[in-house]
Amino acid sequence: MLRQCVPKSPVRVHTSARGILRGAATNAPATAAKEKLEEIRGRLEKGPNFQDFVQNPEYTREEWTAYEGKLRREKGENERLRLPPWLKTTIPMGKNFAKIKTQLRELKLATVCEEARCPNIGECWGGGEHGTQTATIMLMGDTCTRGCRFCSVKTARKPPPLDPAEPVNTAKAIASWGLDYIVLTSVDRDDLPDGGSNHIAETVREIKARNSNIFVECLVPDFRGDLTCVETIANSGLDVYAHNIETVEKLTPFVRDRRAHYRQTLSVLQQAKQFNPKLVTKSSIMLGLGETDAEIEQTMLDLREAGVECLTLGQYMQPTNRHLKVIEYVTPEKFKHWEQRGNELGFLYTASGPLVRSSYKAGEFFITSILKNRQAQTQQADGAQTQQADAAQTTQEQ
Repeated sequence: MLRQCVPKSPVRVHTSARGILRGAATNAPATAAKEKLEEIRGRLEKGPNFQDFVQNPEYTREEWTAYEGKLRREKGENERLRLPPWLKTTIPMGKNFAKIKTQLRELKLATVCEEARCPNIGECWGGGEHGTQTATIMLMGDTCTRGCRFCSVKTARKPPPLDPAEPVNTAKAIASWGLDYIVLTSVDRDDLPDGGSNHIAETVREIKARNSNIFVECLVPDFRGDLTCVETIANSGLDVYAHNIETVEKLTPFVRDRRAHYRQTLSVLQQAKQFNPKLVTKSSIMLGLGETDAEIEQTMLDLREAGVECLTLGQYMQPTNRHLKVIEYVTPEKFKHWEQRGNELGFLYTASGPLVRSSYKAGEFFITSILKNRQAQTQQADGAQTQQADAAQTTQEQ
């Protein structure tokens, strides 16, 4: 997964965007897919736009062209690249930041925000300019069985056993926060027969039992391609199935753990959709690891072919000296190009920017609108079927 912010797979929680989100659904009649997508985008334009969720100011082409530091390391160079201005963030320690930290400590929940050294932690936990509080919690502990070369989450062959109370405790906490949209993620647990899939599915069911109106996204492992595990989660009641491809095919063996495979990721995403066609599927790509434009384009095409509907692209940032070095700092202009290309390829939602991560505040806003629109369409279709059945029954009685 896109792992400086969201490594091995977190609960992302929202508190203040609820009023905006509740107005997203409409009862408009079903139309052609393209027209419906344009309708969704039109409604979104009336709400906050993507830049409203981004902490850093926008830089003009002249400003980043004038940046004197190198943006790319040449072959054989070992020096780390100097951080460009658009990647520098502040960490506000306000009231909201302290409140979330205290709550998570009391619940003894690990946060991927801290474990993965996320550059957005201050903006997310503090609420930022727009007051949208977000926290990211890793299910199944803070220790992963895999050792991807870009991820700072600690690893072990046999992490501590699962906490059987975690699904209920997590669901209770989420219910008390009064949320509209959450993201559950987890570390990889290859030491478990089911990879932890039943533990994740139980958490989703507990959340939905307390509030069926909450939209749930799961950013999950690949379970080494075990489709039984994929099916367990796909049919647990969640709304968005997310699994990150991370990088282009050529770089996968050097970037991800040897048990993670490019084609395996595509298969997992495709099969999740087949197990539950109502799911929205989502994936993420890190840029700056030495990939070419042609390779990025092919990865996006492969994801679309696998039925993936939502995509995020963000800048890889080296978490420690032990991890992969950044090959290139991609400019905001280039990220904008990939966002436009994603829209052209037919993704329902493409978020592309230097500090964008696989679970990102703007993303939940856009995806919630899509989900509410689908929900309204389903309710309308069910209502039409009921009317037809009633009419048929009346005719028979007459």
